[in-house]
Amino acid sequence: MRIVFSAIFTALIAALTYCAVKAWHSHKPIGKAVALLDLAFIPPVVGNLIIIGSHYRMISVVGSYIYFIGMDLVMFALVRFTAHYCRDGIKLRKIPLIVDVLLAVDVIQFTLNPVFGHAFDLERIEFDGSPYYRLIPYMGQYFHRIVDYGIVALILLTYIIVIKKMPRIYTERYLIIVIAIVIVTVWESLYIFSRSPIDRSMIGFGVFGILVFYFSLYYRPLRLLDRMLANVVSEMSEALYIFDLTSNCLWANARGCELAGIADGEYEQITEKLLVLFGDPGSPEDVNSAQRVVGKGKDARYYSIREKQAVDDKGRVTGSYLRILDITEEQQKMKREMFDATHDGMTGLYTREYLYTRIAEMIDADPGTQYLIIYVDVKNFKVVNDIFGAEFGDYAICCISDWVKKDRSERCRYGRLVGDTFGICMPKDEFDPEQMEEELSHFVVKNEKAEHRLLIHLGVYAIEHEPDKDVRTGFDISVMFDRAHISLAAIRDEFSTHIAYYDNAIRQKILLDQSIASQLPDALAERQLRPYFQPIADVDGRIVGAEALARWIHPERGFMPPSDFIPLFEKNGQIVDLDKHMWRCSCEVLANWQKRGRDLFISVNISPKDFYFVDVISEIKALVKEYGIEPSKLRIEITETVMMNDVENRMQILDEFRKSGFVVEMDDFGSGYSSLNMLKDMPVDVLKIDMKFLGKADDMNRAKTIVRNIINLTKELGITALTEGVETKTQYEALAEMGCKLFQGYYFAKPMSIEEFNKFADECANKQQ
Repeated sequence: MRIVFSAIFTALIAALTYCAVKAWHSHKPIGKAVALLDLAFIPPVVGNLIIIGSHYRMISVVGSYIYFIGMDLVMFALVRFTAHYCRDGIKLRKIPLIVDVLLAVDVIQFTLNPVFGHAFDLERIEFDGSPYYRLIPYMGQYFHRIVDYGIVALILLTYIIVIKKMPRIYTERYLIIVIAIVIVTVWESLYIFSRSPIDRSMIGFGVFGILVFYFSLYYRPLRLLDRMLANVVSEMSEALYIFDLTSNCLWANARGCELAGIADGEYEQITEKLLVLFGDPGSPEDVNSAQRVVGKGKDARYYSIREKQAVDDKGRVTGSYLRILDITEEQQKMKREMFDATHDGMTGLYTREYLYTRIAEMIDADPGTQYLIIYVDVKNFKVVNDIFGAEFGDYAICCISDWVKKDRSERCRYGRLVGDTFGICMPKDEFDPEQMEEELSHFVVKNEKAEHRLLIHLGVYAIEHEPDKDVRTGFDISVMFDRAHISLAAIRDEFSTHIAYYDNAIRQKILLDQSIASQLPDALAERQLRPYFQPIADVDGRIVGAEALARWIHPERGFMPPSDFIPLFEKNGQIVDLDKHMWRCSCEVLANWQKRGRDLFISVNISPKDFYFVDVISEIKALVKEYGIEPSKLRIEITETVMMNDVENRMQILDEFRKSGFVVEMDDFGSGYSSLNMLKDMPVDVLKIDMKFLGKADDMNRAKTIVRNIINLTKELGITALTEGVETKTQYEALAEMGCKLFQGYYFAKPMSIEEFNKFADECANKQQ
């Protein structure tokens, strides 16, 4: 586009230069005035050529000054040309001094713009794939326009007076100039109001200069001139119409005739045709803009309509012109971008953020209806991708989205939240749990390559209207989906029950968990959380150590069982702070025992999350050094779950513990799935066997066989066996007979405070003596 107009402007400059030279050498008296006018047209065109060709602000600023000051030069030359051209119709003794004064003032105020910045500035936009600097007019620019438009109005008035005075046969030569000035003025006005990047009216200026040259020095018929000017405007992409005061169309370009569906020249039908197409855009006081849609669906066309009044020099309305631009492509692109931004690319459902917005709008507009928030969760969907491949996984997601929107009314909103989760908001009276249970119990995804049954659960939250909250913020909607998601934890039988409901019990549990979590820092600082010690005995029944277990003596709730806070801290990550506290407390106890000559060890637990948030080995080694205790007295107890992720790194950490003198224990052996597989490589010293193997009397013989062989395996591997959960003398004796070395359980003692443990250990020691 820039190259095309640069070529056009260059051609116009060459043509104007040629005309100016020819006119200057003409023998006609008006030749010098024509030459001056044609030369005056060159600076504005040159300025615009610089602007459209420049990618730099400074160069564009220079082009703008050439353009604006060049327009003053055009007015200066046009006034003198008019004085020569109209001297047969009106006697002008001299050109009014006010005209030159105003033009001089305008030039001066432009030269001061770099200092005061009062006339104009430029803004950067992207046009035709590269930077372009577009005009921002200020007061000085408006003054410039007033001066130029005022002079144009005076010139037109001069021609009108001449036309009225001159015989009709001679009016054509003046009328041609008037029409040319009007068209160029209108074209320039269109450019100003449209703020399009390129001032196409420069083409009109160039053509006008050529017409002045040709018509001043060589006579031409009026019809030829009309055709040339009409052709220039007809090349415009916009439909352009000019109307008189009674709204009758006086003229339309080719695009305007095509849009109205009429033949060229049948202007009297245009007003009626446009009213049928677009309706009445209104009677503008100055400028009236509107947008109209013609047609429906895929056949819809979008138009921008802009109507402006034309006034004479006294401010009287003389008619109007209408500009209609087809913006269908732009609107369709905008709609596509909007759809892509608010809809999931794979399923076509709303995105999470847009779903929240649409739900908020719906609830806000219909507060009297009770709605349900439904969280749709696909269990173990990763297995689908792993087994059947990503293509089948995407197909399954699309099948789920089809079910999500199946049979939903216009009162429902639904979308894809993230991954394999979806969200629905529907009126409670449209929710049919029995039908949904039936559909979900047989949800099978099948194509020509594979077939798989999906396990889908729904978490349901009934929206409660809370006057002090505004759902339109979108925050509460996300909380509602969180609550619906939380309700899924209530499902015990995943295959027979597919729907869970958020209720007050879940709400109270959440509030309680939040309260407990918030109290942890103070509880640690005040030692409400402290270790309780469960004794560990050897084959002879002597107390040789203890396991440190966290207990919370709450100032209001009293003794809190570990099940009330350990799972919560494991889930939210606060277990790290609790474990660090327990390690320190255990080191304090060991240091105290060391001073009193008590030779006992303490086993401390390490949670899987500790490895993610703490440098475990550095932390524990620093505590051992701080309290001056032997590393072997602080035993490191891990569970099988610690080894389920990042196995190689965990093995290295455990091996470093052993090399530093610590004893490593594996807790809950047999509760996992890969114990035997890992045991051959795992650097552990003690294996804690869970007594659940002996929990069922019906399987007692088989259970004993398993435990006996595990104990024998530990002997072969050089690992000490410790059985936890020993509750009876019979169990103790049976395990001792099998070769177990260490024992822990209620048969010996329950977990107790450090004061009780010290007393218990002393009593046991006295009995042994």
